[in-house]
Amino acid sequence: MAVRNLDGIFQPRSILVVGPERIGKAACDLFFANLARSGYRGKVTLAGIAAPEGWTGGVAASLADISEKADLAVVLCGGSAAVEVIERLGALRIKAALFLSRGYDEWSFATSRLALQTARKHGLRLIGPGSLGVMSLHGALDLSLAARPAKKGDLALVSRSAAVINSTLAWAEANGVGFSSVVSLGQKVDVDVGDLLDHFTADYKTRAVLVHLESIWSPSKFLSAARACARTKPVIVLRSGTSRDKRMIGNTHSSRLATVDWVYDAAFRRAGLVRVDSIDELFDAAETITRVKPSPSRKVAVVANGRSLATIVADHLDHSGGSMAEISAETIESLASLVRYGRDAGNPLVLADDADASVFGTAIEAVLADPGVEAVMVLHAPSAFADTTAVATKVAEIAAAQAKKIGRRKPVMASFLDLSEEADRILHASGVPCHPTPEEAVRSFGHLVRYVAAQERLTAIPEPLPAEFRPDPDAARAVVAAALAEDREWLSPVAVRDLLAAYDIPVLPTVLAADPREAADAARPHLKENRRVVLKIASREIAFKSDVDGVRLGLESEEEVAEAACEMLERIRARFPDKVIDGVIVMPMVEKRFGIELVAGIADDFVFGPVVVFGQGGTSVEVVGDRALDLVPLDMNLAHAMIAETRVSKLMAGYRNRPPVDEEAVALTLCKLSQLACDIPEIRELDLNPIVADHEGVVCLDARVRIAPITQRAGQIGHPRLAIRPYPKEWERETALKDGREVQMRPIRPEDEALYPDFFSEVTPEDLRLRFFAPIKDFSHAFLAKLTQLDYERAIAFAAIEKETGKLLGVVRLHADPDHITGEYAILLRSNLKGQGLGWKLMKLMIEWAKADGLSAVKGEVLRENRTMIQMCEALGFSVKSSPDDESIALVILPIAAVADAASLPGE
Repeated sequence: MAVRNLDGIFQPRSILVVGPERIGKAACDLFFANLARSGYRGKVTLAGIAAPEGWTGGVAASLADISEKADLAVVLCGGSAAVEVIERLGALRIKAALFLSRGYDEWSFATSRLALQTARKHGLRLIGPGSLGVMSLHGALDLSLAARPAKKGDLALVSRSAAVINSTLAWAEANGVGFSSVVSLGQKVDVDVGDLLDHFTADYKTRAVLVHLESIWSPSKFLSAARACARTKPVIVLRSGTSRDKRMIGNTHSSRLATVDWVYDAAFRRAGLVRVDSIDELFDAAETITRVKPSPSRKVAVVANGRSLATIVADHLDHSGGSMAEISAETIESLASLVRYGRDAGNPLVLADDADASVFGTAIEAVLADPGVEAVMVLHAPSAFADTTAVATKVAEIAAAQAKKIGRRKPVMASFLDLSEEADRILHASGVPCHPTPEEAVRSFGHLVRYVAAQERLTAIPEPLPAEFRPDPDAARAVVAAALAEDREWLSPVAVRDLLAAYDIPVLPTVLAADPREAADAARPHLKENRRVVLKIASREIAFKSDVDGVRLGLESEEEVAEAACEMLERIRARFPDKVIDGVIVMPMVEKRFGIELVAGIADDFVFGPVVVFGQGGTSVEVVGDRALDLVPLDMNLAHAMIAETRVSKLMAGYRNRPPVDEEAVALTLCKLSQLACDIPEIRELDLNPIVADHEGVVCLDARVRIAPITQRAGQIGHPRLAIRPYPKEWERETALKDGREVQMRPIRPEDEALYPDFFSEVTPEDLRLRFFAPIKDFSHAFLAKLTQLDYERAIAFAAIEKETGKLLGVVRLHADPDHITGEYAILLRSNLKGQGLGWKLMKLMIEWAKADGLSAVKGEVLRENRTMIQMCEALGFSVKSSPDDESIALVILPIAAVADAASLPGE
């Protein structure tokens, strides 16, 4: 239900407190004290609970005696009566209910399900049970059992845990940190982190969102909300509970490498979130990221009045994702007179211990002006010969001037080891993150680097897959369907070969031999080519061949092959008489002088669905633990990023006489696995181990694939387990304009950004004004990224591409609201295409999507002067009325339920 009725929690005009209380007198007294202190001015009525001393609000004997509607109910009566209370609150048309508890309270599964069903029937939102409460500081509202008051500020804090809320508020009070809102979620029967991220995305009083969580149960909703929020403001997440995570249960290396926390980490990165490991880091990251204008800031210049302090920063910088900037010779020459006696100017720049404010100012301004510097870190140690406050004032002045610059702004950060309250106030007022130690300053800088990297990932244009990659999903589905029909859990070696071939994943010729004679026959063609062969045991019930000594390498004759097969089959059948042994696998031996063994595969996470795994391969893959993983679907950017996360990537880069590995081929293999996981949801585990990669490409030497039937919910489209909706290829269409031009209509892809400059050049300024309601001149990457990088879970844009030229002719967009009830559309065509029928075709395709996606209505805002658009909307069945806010704007609305199908809509 996303943001529906959440205003009843954060801006209630009236509150109902429902008893009888089960939280104890001390907690009840604390609740009313916090409410009174917050200064809430709305109406508060008590139902079935004793009024505290001096109470002036309304009082009723029980909930049954209440007949007036309220926005929010605070329920103190426990879980035994939860469903009954929710039914009554729903009948009163109350927007939201907060189930308050002094400690974690949990309802049974049956109670939770019935409570949620009852609440949704009435549109009632639930916080809890087991919630410590809610604070809305700008709404003068504290409905909590928090041990500490919260100061008004611009950070939103969300946590399941009451203990984390109390601990965080205590830390914030000691450090002068303020909040816009604080929410304790408890059991999360209804409202969860995804809902609140959607709410805070639109809350202009919230500058950053701090999230503590342990688990997620609505991954698609969470990732969509997190990505939307992270595009507008920093979202910083602390996940606890890793010690209680259950290990992935699987029979492949990929599944065993994809531990729960690694998958969560991949999900956070994919959503553009910054992850931290402690409460103080949570606020440290928020302070740095919100004070400093995010920009690429990895190359740092250090200005210090102590050599050891500067060395500490230089020692730790690499671990935070930064590097020491290379300062130009001109800058070094200009700074020569400022450095400590006996030292050369450079980076770090070590000033004399008595360097005053003017010396620091000159040095900082000089390095800021250097083109090789992206950020400056100022370190100040106590000195009997320099005024700390004066130095802080100078640093603050320079930082303030940087913040006002037009164009590229370079962040200034500081560590004052003698930080006084006055110096801290001065630096804080100018937006300079300041820390008491160099180590903390570097850690803080690392948060900024990761945030900028997250933003870059969110808006990066992915490299398109090669045009020659044309998978055959029908052939792959046939392989899997045949195996499922045989009630197989593991694909046979031949079936694995055919499955991988359908996705152009290079694999060695593979033959399954039932006995030694067949093994020798299968080896003969390879031996004739003077190639040695490999023999492997084939059993659907043996997970790892090396565990049972089931591999023989370098066999050079048919006799050796037959003998090895005989020995292997007899030994393993005797050792495992209860296991099905299918025979042996025969394949040629790969002997690559510069080859590196890698592992790649698919694991199925319980929460986030299929993930792609990559790392250093071989039999010791789990012991080495060198791996990276990401959620499906992948693009080439994400695949290269995965490779860069691993240690084996350094070997892949080449060294001494070893040429670098063809990384493009490795990344493409990861993308092929991702596409395979998207297309064939029956694949639950897949191992390619090892893959041998060198400068000539990649080849898979061994593979295992586990499959299982899927359960498809009625009315659901696509893969039932994907947390991120992939490119909807099934919505590609072919059509023609009135003049005969052939056109492909398809969903927008991120790489389509390159088509927009030419497209906009063929749209008149007047048509742009009618579309955007204002003159548009800035077609920056950030602007175009918003048009092309879509979360298909919430938005779609259909592009019309001229097949002959590849030019973009027009686009229609539809963006669903967070509740996924209505969608807002917009359309724009090349100005010379009016009258060709393209607008009608795009609008009808958009309406078809809205119906399939379950939206109840499509709406739009159209300038009254845009008569062409209004007439088309009327012809398509839209109602037209004036906007209540602006008579010059028409609101057009189409009830989707009234549309039988797109074909029933009128033509032009």
